Amino acid sequence: MVIKHFICPAVLAAGLFFSTGAIAQTRLGYNRGHSHNDYHQNIPLLTAYYAGMGSIEADVFLKNGQLYVAHDTTEISPEATLKKLYLDPLARFYMKNGNSAYQDTSLGLQLVVDIKKDHQQVLPQLIKELQAYQDIFNSSKNPKAIKIVLSGDVPSPADFKNYPDYLSFDGRPNIAYSEDQLKRIAMISDELKAYTSWNGKGVPTKTDEAKLRKLIESAHQKHKPFRFWATQDSPNTWIVLEKLGADWINTDHPERLHEFYLHKDKLMYTNPRPHQVYTPDYKSDGVNKSVKNIIFLIGDGMGLAQIHAGLIANHGDLNIARIRNIGFSQTGAANSGNTDSAAGGSAFAIGEKTNNRYIGMGTDDRKRTNLVDTLAQYGIKSGIISAGDITDATPAVFYAHQLDRGMNQEIAHDLVDSKVDILVGSNQNAFMKNKDTSLMEKLTSKGFKLSKGLADFSKERSGKQLVLLADKGTRPVKDGRGAMLRQSLEHTIKMLSTNKKGFFIMTEGAQIDYGGHANDLPYVVTEMLDFDQTIEAALRFADQDAETLVIITADHETGGLTLLDASVENGSISGEFSTNDHTNIMVPVFAYGPQADEFKGIYQNKEIFHKILKVLELNKKK
Repeated sequence: MVIKHFICPAVLAAGLFFSTGAIAQTRLGYNRGHSHNDYHQNIPLLTAYYAGMGSIEADVFLKNGQLYVAHDTTEISPEATLKKLYLDPLARFYMKNGNSAYQDTSLGLQLVVDIKKDHQQVLPQLIKELQAYQDIFNSSKNPKAIKIVLSGDVPSPADFKNYPDYLSFDGRPNIAYSEDQLKRIAMISDELKAYTSWNGKGVPTKTDEAKLRKLIESAHQKHKPFRFWATQDSPNTWIVLEKLGADWINTDHPERLHEFYLHKDKLMYTNPRPHQVYTPDYKSDGVNKSVKNIIFLIGDGMGLAQIHAGLIANHGDLNIARIRNIGFSQTGAANSGNTDSAAGGSAFAIGEKTNNRYIGMGTDDRKRTNLVDTLAQYGIKSGIISAGDITDATPAVFYAHQLDRGMNQEIAHDLVDSKVDILVGSNQNAFMKNKDTSLMEKLTSKGFKLSKGLADFSKERSGKQLVLLADKGTRPVKDGRGAMLRQSLEHTIKMLSTNKKGFFIMTEGAQIDYGGHANDLPYVVTEMLDFDQTIEAALRFADQDAETLVIITADHETGGLTLLDASVENGSISGEFSTNDHTNIMVPVFAYGPQADEFKGIYQNKEIFHKILKVLELNKKK
């Protein structure tokens, strides 16, 4: 697993890399975590240690000559000594790691011993216990040592000099330390609510933000890291504290903080260069006239959060955001509250709910006539385009009939009996290495011409087309796919628009879904932006043609995406995912062109099939 380094910008600005003695160390993001009241974890020390926390806190009391770890005297138990719970296991880790707190030597560790009372009696016993470990906890002699930081009831700054120099102290911002005293300060800490009423939700007021920044900057001017305690544990809180410049992130949930920083690169995205947005002329939008052509765009896995993430990343505007007629589709499958792309896509293609994994089949396991074949009876030609595997569920439901979406070769074979005119996507093997070795010959006999790239496809002017791209042709946008989806739509429109009876084109932004499954926000957003640029091509044609209805929706939402911090000005967005699967959240339906208002309201996904047939007024096209 590759883990990226992260250093707080405020720390960089202060020229501070969590100094340990005279050695400056860069730390992994989660190593900034301070495990607050660590002894209250179900497994003290080990939970925080294996989460890579850089600071671990243990409250101590002296009783009968022993240092016990507890929050108050009523919690003291015979086995919970500082030596047994923290010093001994830390020493074993240190030696096992070849004289390092962690196996990754870039990670550091400090043990914060919070003295609850009577430091005059506690400190001599602590010093006595530490002597048994030689230099493991002696940061004055050993720069790789586990640092001991004293907090709570500590000596006055004037008395720091009376204690061994390997003991450091947790300072306070309201104390004026001398130069020598400051050398003994490991960090500066204070309670958050002493300065603000902000509870970790949203952001502090401007006045409070300025106050908090000033406090942290004052510590940085002294070349000391800063920590707030009594903070809420949530990604939003951690993000705001980090932006304020706090160095140590206080947490009672070290594993959650570890996961947050471990996957931080997948939870934040910034787009420095927004794409231009087209302004439709709205002349045909919502007018009560017959529809000749349908461009049906499916953002696989695209919920409101994915759209809004794209909107923020594109600096506050999208082509899809210019559409005025909006409804909502309920996405559940026949046999489950959550739909997959097979059942969700089939609802669009056959006009009824079916079971997950079913491709163009009813719940009775029988084939249904799909939208493409229905429209072909009226002379309407069809194109199916995907930015992914063309045998995958969403495109497959418009030309295939199988009981399981994983039957790629059978799905490919179903094209022989389909009325589709143009098919564009990847997965050459499903067709060219099909178990029916004569499949390509059969498709040729049905009039299909094979192209293996967009360059060849762009030269075609008429006839049935099978465009099978190499897998790299549908790689993620962030990995260099380019404008494959938009170009495919534009050329398909060009070819099918010569048909006097009209056309139906389904175009799938397949990889919005892939990014949701991967819980990868940059993946989601870059695919959303690519899909939006494809939407622009559809809107432009609709304006030029005036008889084309553009419908945009999703088969379901993927990932349970929640958006957190955002900046329209910078095009930056951060978020969290609640699942790596589909959710039951309603998805929006956008419509632009004649009779677009038919798609307003809230309805089941299967109704889109029937609405398409209604607006096409097929009884007039026989």
